[in-house]
Amino acid sequence: MNEQAAIAFRKMNGLGNDFVVLDARARALPVNAEIARAIGDREKGVGCDQIIVMRPVNTANVFMEIWNRDGSQVNACGNATRCVADIIMKETGKDHATIQTQAGLLLAQRNAQGLIEADMGAPKFGWQDIPLAEEFRDTRGIELQVGPIDNPVLHTPSVVNVGNPHAIFWVDDLEVTDLARTGPLLENHPVFPEGANISLCKVEGPAHLRLKVWERGAGLTKACGTAACAAAVCAARKKLTGRKARVSLPGGDLFITWREGDDHILMAGPVEYEFEGELPAELFSRPAARGAS
Repeated sequence: MNEQAAIAFRKMNGLGNDFVVLDARARALPVNAEIARAIGDREKGVGCDQIIVMRPVNTANVFMEIWNRDGSQVNACGNATRCVADIIMKETGKDHATIQTQAGLLLAQRNAQGLIEADMGAPKFGWQDIPLAEEFRDTRGIELQVGPIDNPVLHTPSVVNVGNPHAIFWVDDLEVTDLARTGPLLENHPVFPEGANISLCKVEGPAHLRLKVWERGAGLTKACGTAACAAAVCAARKKLTGRKARVSLPGGDLFITWREGDDHILMAGPVEYEFEGELPAELFSRPAARGAS
């Protein structure tokens, strides 16, 4: 790698869920936890929820590597999938793209409304697949609560894996608790051995959900695609909605369809290109921080 050449990046977002996208398909680009934290820092770096690295792969148009701003890695990110899909579609001139992730192969297309729609695959509801630290036969609602035993503020979340673990608490008021304080405690609760994304969800109607999300490794975000998918399928599973729902997040709306037949989740929404820039090549010569993944 030419040590003097700066590294180009794109800043993108899906409903305000923002990403620094690095293209490592034609140029080797090492990324580690320390580098991800430096880029993701909103005061000293570019600032973002996740750092996305596009890498070459033989099984799809691109491999998508996902780093949270805290330096941890995750297997799936719905809004990032849509952003990367848009890049690929613009490059190829086609209305579809294939994206390989640690969670599996994801398919995306531009739908009739011009939105980017990603096939996020089928959800996993088994306690061992989420995963949970102990067996719960019915994951539509597990024993977990916040607050007094006789009057909990939050209780009985639905849990599911949509490429990553999610817990959905059903509430009448999204401001019932300060999610910035409660979120990290629940994210790291012992029942979630790999951590979990924590959402508060209000059912507005038979096809409309409102969502607030504490994202594992990223904190409060304006939107989280996999959380929207998780809330929609859990709501349908509890018969709170049908299999199609508009999910309203602070950054805007996502449109979720839990397809009958193969149980795959389709997530559609807009993407936005914010700006392009360059990072110094020296940043990518940083050694991995001790204990970093």
